[in-house]
Amino acid sequence: MSARTQAFFLERVPTPIGLMLVLSDEQQRLRAVDWEDYESRMHLLLRRQYRNQAVELHDAAQASPARRALLDYFDGDVRAIDALDVATGGTDFQREVWRALREVSGGQSVSYGALAQRIARPAAVRAVGAANGANPIGIVVPCHRIVGADASLTGYGGGLHRKRWLLDHEQRWLENSCDRAE
Repeated sequence: MSARTQAFFLERVPTPIGLMLVLSDEQQRLRAVDWEDYESRMHLLLRRQYRNQAVELHDAAQASPARRALLDYFDGDVRAIDALDVATGGTDFQREVWRALREVSGGQSVSYGALAQRIARPAAVRAVGAANGANPIGIVVPCHRIVGADASLTGYGGGLHRKRWLLDHEQRWLENSCDRAE
């Protein structure tokens, strides 16, 4: 492998809403999450984000921390994914948006405009939407928590049925957490 070639390791993780593709690097950092029915899109996003580097995909030989955390997330521990180490390509602006997305707590949602405000770029609503759409690490970088200005469900790369399920799953977790705290 040349110095410019990165090795990524692919796992296929069963979830209640479909088979998930989880891609980690040699340092166990999460690089991509997508759905099996959108595998070609994942490869396209990887080519765009790592255009100057060769990327080799291998089947993972062992379970990654990301796999375990995502399984815990789907089992009801929504916070299990919060501490995962992620590494993305993308532009500086995209990475800024993705960092802000990780600050949106499970069970909460914000609009594109509110996210633009959070990064101190209130006029960049469309650019925030574009960065959201280019997010390679769905769920962990929770682009599903972004909704329209009127709180309507807007596009989600994995399909609106998955976005709805994820938001409902997190809302149930939040309600259960509040019930236990009382």
